[in-house]
Amino acid sequence: MKSIAINNCKIGHGHPPFIIAEMSGNHNQSLDRALAIVEAAAKAGAHAVKLQTYTADTMTLDIAEREFFINDPDSLWKGKSLYDLYKEAYTPWEWHKPIFDRCKELGIIGFSTPFDATAVDFLEELDVPCYKIASFENIDIPLIKKVAATGKPMLMSTGMATIAELDEAVRTSREAGCSDLILLKCTSTYPASPEYSNLRTIPHMRDLFDCEVGLSDHTMGIGTAIASVAIGASVIEKHFTLCRDDGGVDSSFSMEPDEMRTLVVETERAWQSLGKVKYGPTEKETASLVFRRSIYVVEDMRKGEVCTKKNLRIIRPGYGLQPKHYETILGKKINKSAKKGTALLWDMIEGSNC
Repeated sequence: MKSIAINNCKIGHGHPPFIIAEMSGNHNQSLDRALAIVEAAAKAGAHAVKLQTYTADTMTLDIAEREFFINDPDSLWKGKSLYDLYKEAYTPWEWHKPIFDRCKELGIIGFSTPFDATAVDFLEELDVPCYKIASFENIDIPLIKKVAATGKPMLMSTGMATIAELDEAVRTSREAGCSDLILLKCTSTYPASPEYSNLRTIPHMRDLFDCEVGLSDHTMGIGTAIASVAIGASVIEKHFTLCRDDGGVDSSFSMEPDEMRTLVVETERAWQSLGKVKYGPTEKETASLVFRRSIYVVEDMRKGEVCTKKNLRIIRPGYGLQPKHYETILGKKINKSAKKGTALLWDMIEGSNC
């Protein structure tokens, strides 16, 4: 499978995991804070910062009752209308350019998730290098067509989607012009529980849809993300904030700078550790072979003396014959005198042709 290039970053099994810091609404309606989040993400080693491009009016209706009001007792946003939630969380469109400009200055990628056609048109004016389709929009076929038609790489979260729905979304994106598609395994609960992450779906999804697969991770900590890399994830997306205690619509399940730095380091280590199918000593292990066990003379022996368990032992280091020959050698005579601490070799055994 070919690598996918986004600006100067390459994504694929031959490259370290691509780490995305999702700002979402953690700017708390402050452009200065938004820029500080970009700086913190870059300093932590993230490869990209992602925004969300919508307004409350492009997302829903200004109605504070019935299905437009959040009554779920387990929701982080219980007691809010959808309209008020999106009004609080949205990133003002006039902020996008200064945020993306700061990303460029710091050498990281800035891009966004559009939630309707007007957002795609706006982001095209800013020449974003790629797009993200959110889990809740992976059934919005017209939006997927619109994004795919840009010809730019597309990341798509798969939360809640059935195989049939994903198949339709993938076929739509490819038929509409997207040749670089990355699916992100996602559990659309906030926060998500590791036990419902079902990471074994990642290699299955990769084979099923013949594309790169990553993880959009809403769990706390980094364990789930590291595990995903171990089974093939090439992208990790995490919500990111300066400090959870500062509050905000997504802060409670977002990652702080020190945690992001650890995520970057440890996911790369997980990727490095995968290597390839390999048996036998690695290049670095070759020097350690001498510390294996082997057969040694452990008492002074005279020429013609019989080898016994008393004068021969299997010990470290590994300069003598391998332990598998021990029982064969017992009862044979040595053809030369040997001091205690001599590594036993075949040419010391009487009658040996080796």
